[in-house]
Amino acid sequence: MGHAQNNVEFKALNIAILTVSDTRTPETDKSGDTLQKGVEEAGHYAHERAIVKDDIYQIRSVLSRWIADSVVHAVLITGGTGFTARDSTPEAVIPLFDKQIEGYGELFRSLSFDEIGTSTIQSRTVAGVANRTVIFCMPGSTGACKTAWNKIICEQLDVRHRPCNFVEMVMQKG
Repeated sequence: MGHAQNNVEFKALNIAILTVSDTRTPETDKSGDTLQKGVEEAGHYAHERAIVKDDIYQIRSVLSRWIADSVVHAVLITGGTGFTARDSTPEAVIPLFDKQIEGYGELFRSLSFDEIGTSTIQSRTVAGVANRTVIFCMPGSTGACKTAWNKIICEQLDVRHRPCNFVEMVMQKG
């Protein structure tokens, strides 16, 4: 997969996890559980976790607090990336980005195509950076969370991954 530089020491990040859903609860949030497990198994800290209704202003409220928090390095958002009337994650987060990570959505859909075929075009995954906080949005399914974390995000949040990653940038936050 990626290229690792063995003489660089791993740096654990504080990662917040937001589930966007009108129906999930802490007991039924399997996608949030999947992301938290991935974060912790990679050696990072699950700093905070929240569930909000699929509402632009509720999403922005929680995300803005985490972006402003000097302790939070990254945010993983699951849910609200489809095309139903209630799916509003991209509309909520894109205005908060200082810079958008264009290749994330493209790469996610390319990888996802191998798993779900052309249905991947219904995934409006986006990522960006705001106040040196890297933010990755992914669909609400557990499979999509595994694909995004295992095949893209985990490496980009590992300082040993070369030729580049987001760790040095987010560690300068605050």
